[in-house]
Amino acid sequence: MSEAAQPQQPDIVLWMRNATKEYGKGRAKALAVSDVSLEIRRGEVVLVMGPSGSGKTTLISMMGGILRPTSGNVWLLGTETSALQGSDLTRVRRHHVGFVFQTFNLLRSLRAWENVAVALRLAGRSGPEAKRRAMDLIEMVGLGDKQHELPADLTGGEQQRVSIARALANDPSLVLADEPTASLDSQAGRLAVDILCSLSRDKGRSLVIATHDARIRDVADRVLYLEDGRIAKNRPGR
Repeated sequence: MSEAAQPQQPDIVLWMRNATKEYGKGRAKALAVSDVSLEIRRGEVVLVMGPSGSGKTTLISMMGGILRPTSGNVWLLGTETSALQGSDLTRVRRHHVGFVFQTFNLLRSLRAWENVAVALRLAGRSGPEAKRRAMDLIEMVGLGDKQHELPADLTGGEQQRVSIARALANDPSLVLADEPTASLDSQAGRLAVDILCSLSRDKGRSLVIATHDARIRDVADRVLYLEDGRIAKNRPGR
């Protein structure tokens, strides 16, 4: 990793400098993200938009510590996550980052509230307090009457709202959503995004959404457009 100084602004939650991600070697080498520098501020909602293959998922995976950059630096809340490995990186992810996925990634054998409680248990919280927290979050996403339902008995939009509750379980400072509307119809997708934005802004969380869906552009404070792994445009939203 190249050396970079820690950012000093207290309102910056995420900071990337010259982050690059390559896959493969030699003639098979592919450049997914190239020399990206950006800041995400506390409470900001940012959309990352671009065509398929532009590097959206790779970029937010580096933001959340799922992928390490091949070169460059990533800082989260003053910690250089691009320099961490193993349990140290896992601990940062579990306590400070929430993930919302396109395919929901719910455990089929667990009820709605139990899927949320899984995230709490992984972070070391269990027992009655964790159950109350999980049920409160299910209530907050509008599914108070479906806390005990299995994922198979929920609509796609309801499953996505459970995944949003799970992402917020440990009160993360940064929430990352990868194509959260792609598996939903327009009404269910918009409802899920509105809930996610509302719950993030209420707590001053930073929210980054990777999406093809231009219909949700109005929720953003800022829109980043990726082309061939680079930021081609950085524009105000709404």
